[in-house]
Amino acid sequence: MSVLDVQGVRKDFGEQQVLRGVDLSLERHEVVVLIGASGSGKSTLLRTINLIERVDDGRILLGGDDITDPSVDPDAVRARIGVVFQHFNLFPHLRVIDNVTLAARKVHGVAKGVARERGMELLETLGLGAKAREFPDRLSGGQQQRVAIVRAVMTDPELLLLDEITSALDPQLVGEVLDLVRVLKDRGSTMLMATHEMAFAREVADRVVFMQGGRIVEQGTPAQVFDAPQHPETVRFLERER
Repeated sequence: MSVLDVQGVRKDFGEQQVLRGVDLSLERHEVVVLIGASGSGKSTLLRTINLIERVDDGRILLGGDDITDPSVDPDAVRARIGVVFQHFNLFPHLRVIDNVTLAARKVHGVAKGVARERGMELLETLGLGAKAREFPDRLSGGQQQRVAIVRAVMTDPELLLLDEITSALDPQLVGEVLDLVRVLKDRGSTMLMATHEMAFAREVADRVVFMQGGRIVEQGTPAQVFDAPQHPETVRFLERER
């Protein structure tokens, strides 16, 4: 069974069609990277999967469960998904360790001591142990984004959604965030990631999906999409990105 199945998903904002019948699936431990120009529908697709936006047509299955059914509790679905956005969204009044463990304690009911032990283990493993007692404003942008990623994986989510996680960072900080994504890939995380970092997409993706105008135009292995694209629109996009 696929971790995620997106079936014919359509999303409109007024007269604007943002997603036009998107079909996509992810297998367990697979890393799928969405590429495409701004406005192509990448972020909206991620927001529909996390139920921030409700679809106008189609279905989304998470672990075989139809999460687009109106009777589904969105918070219960979000508890199964880890999300990292462009901006870090850390609580400024909480120390790093408390930011990381908050959802585990409040949403998943993990005991405080157990959550802190797990949080410290993750922070140490991912190179942030020394920052556990700091407040977010004492960290660099790259460190804050890495903390946001640790928070997202703290509860071992079925699916990790990463939405342009380096776009708000200075260029010199991008590398440390992408290094952490490589670690998560090696740990077997299932990830759907939107990015403008083409070199990174080539390196980390199992499958690359090119979107344009709310549709999936082309998808395949990084070698297929980057080295031998079949669709003229994919060719034009990649030429602009070089």
